[in-house]
This record gives sequence, C-alpha cells and structure tokens, in this order.
Amino acid sequence: MPRDIPPLAEVRRITEKKRDAWWTVMLVDPVATPLVRWIAKYTRATPNQLTWGAFLVGLGSAACFAQGDWRWLLLGAVLYHVSFIFDCMDGKLARLTGTGSVFGAWLDFVFDRIRVLVCSVALMGGQYARTDDVLYLWLALAVASLDALRYIDSLEIFKIRHGMRKQIKARMRAARKAENQAELAFMEDLLRENPEADLETDRDTVAPLEPVAPRETAPATSAMEATPATSVTPAASSPETTSAAPVTSAAPALSATRALDGASAPGTAAATGAATDVPAPAQAPARRRTAVVDLHQEFRRRFPWWVRCRNFLLRHRIRAHLISGIEFQMGVFIIGPAVDAVVATTVVSGVLLLIFELAIIYKLLLSTRDFTRTINSFETAAAPVNS
Repeated sequence: MPRDIPPLAEVRRITEKKRDAWWTVMLVDPVATPLVRWIAKYTRATPNQLTWGAFLVGLGSAACFAQGDWRWLLLGAVLYHVSFIFDCMDGKLARLTGTGSVFGAWLDFVFDRIRVLVCSVALMGGQYARTDDVLYLWLALAVASLDALRYIDSLEIFKIRHGMRKQIKARMRAARKAENQAELAFMEDLLRENPEADLETDRDTVAPLEPVAPRETAPATSAMEATPATSVTPAASSPETTSAAPVTSAAPALSATRALDGASAPGTAAATGAATDVPAPAQAPARRRTAVVDLHQEFRRRFPWWVRCRNFLLRHRIRAHLISGIEFQMGVFIIGPAVDAVVATTVVSGVLLLIFELAIIYKLLLSTRDFTRTINSFETAAAPVNS
C-alpha cells in the first residue's frame, strides 16, 4: 500500500538544501527529488540501501574507466553521475522519512572517499595501460590527494569556526547574565536562513537582520502622552524611522545599529496639562533583542562585489563555493571521460579547486581577525564595570 507522502513541491521544501553545489541544484535535484518521493511512497527502501547502491554503481563506473577505450569512458561517466544521484538521494530520503542515522552519515562519507579513490586509480590506470604515459599515474595521485585535502581542510575550518562561535557565545552569555545584554546570533546564519536578503540594496528586507542592542528599560508613557508621532513602529516597515532611534552597545564589535521600536520623550504633568492624580505607569522592561556578530565583516568590506554575487547565487540555492569537492569530481570523472580529455579537465579542475580552497583559507584568516576584535570588545566593555 502506498504511503502518504506530501506533494512534490512540499517534498522539495523538505529534502532540498537551502544552498547546495551548482551541479547538484541544476543536474541532480530535478531528477533525484521526484525519485525520492516515488521511492518513499511505493517502496520500503532505506537511506543506507541507497548509499550501498550509490557505492556499487560507483564501482561499476570504475570498472568501465579501467577499460581505457572512449566508449567505456563515456559509459563510466554516465554511471558515475547515476552513482552521484543515488548518493544525493540517500540524504533526501532520510530527511523526508525521518530515518537518518549517525551510522548512515558515516557510511555515506566513507563510501564517497572510497569511490573517489577507486575511480581515480581505475581511470588513470586505464589510460596508463592504453598510452604507457607515466603522467596518468601522477594524476591519479593528485586526484586522490586533492580530494583528501578538500575534505580534511573543510573539517578543520569547521572546527575552527565552531570554536570561535563557542567562545563568543560563552562571552555573550556571561555579559547577558551580568548586564542583561542581548541574545546572540551570527550574520552568516541569518543570511543562510534568509537567502532573499540583500545587504547592499534591499534595506527593508535586511532591517530585521541588522545587529541591535537592547535597552535596559523603556519608560512607558501614559495614554494622554502617546501620540501618532511617537507611537511604536517596526524598523522593517520604515527605514526613516530606524534612524530616529539610535542605540548604544556595550560591545562595539557587535555593531549595534538601530532600535526597532521608539519611545516618546517622557513628558511632565504640567507640560501636558495632565491631572496630577493620574498615577504614572511603572517602567516596563524592554524586550530582549538579538545582537548580531558578523565574523565576515572584513571580507565583505574588502570584496563588496562578492556580496552581490553571493546574494544572487543564494537566491537560486547555489552556494558561493563554486568549485568544491563535488564540482572537482564531476570534472574529473564525468566531463573529462565524456569528452575524451582526461588530462586537460583533471588539471583545470584541480587548479580551480586549489584557487577556491586558498580563497576559503584567506576568508578564514580575515574571519579570525574579526573574531579577535569581537573578543577584545567584550573585554573593553567589561573593563569599566570591573574598575
């Protein structure tokens, strides 16, 4: 009996990532998502079974590569793309049915690395057997090394960024506990969750994402004092209103900019003609606002054009890292064999991968400087309190 599975549009929302590799967005998701819906509805297949399927098809691709002839290379390229589609489907099926597991994630990662290693040896070994050119042996070593470098580097960068966020959150919790500071969010997370936001041009969309520091207390006015000119107005609805209510922050690196709500200047009974027997309302604490830390501030300042490019890509679900491990694999194991230009596509793919990896490392360097300034700002803000 078919299971109750949502319509395709809802399945896309559940299974497809908010941002992904351009190869996946353009050439995999249009095929993988409908297949995942069909599998979830009419079969009892599990994500781990799809992982095994992707691995076995990948081994079939390696067997074709080892033959060396172009027709076998073309078949191997097709099988490798099918293998990658299955590799994407296991995660989608896990998200759709809620059957993911930690072991499944490990199995997927290990099989991916084995598939790349086996296919690189088979592809370059087959070409070496056909041409007796030792260059292919060096290319096999280069492909396996670059793939390992990419994933080791991404893991280490993730650990460093996680460590920086953990330290900032710890400082923020201490400041919030001591001085009722704002909640904390990171600009990169907000932009990831709101890919339609444009930091450069769309100010109305970005206004709710801007860093804001809280007020300690907000004096509530009486009904006679509240006028349309001083009523509370959300910042996102009127950019002009935001500039009328500046706020100060205890931590300069948090870049607190605007308050989302304004309060009227407290009036006196004599000035307003109010009756003296009207009791003054108690001060109401302002609601806690989210302070945003931007650990990519220096990078955006140096490369403002990249922000616009990134925003454009995110609106189409494409991540800014245009040449990652996925695109590298597709260049080596699909494009190269398909056009019978293994050496050229492997070299070009490797060079582009290295360029983007160096760019990520440089971005990490600038991010560590933003992190240092943020940590120092907490110490600077705490100095007057401790003195």
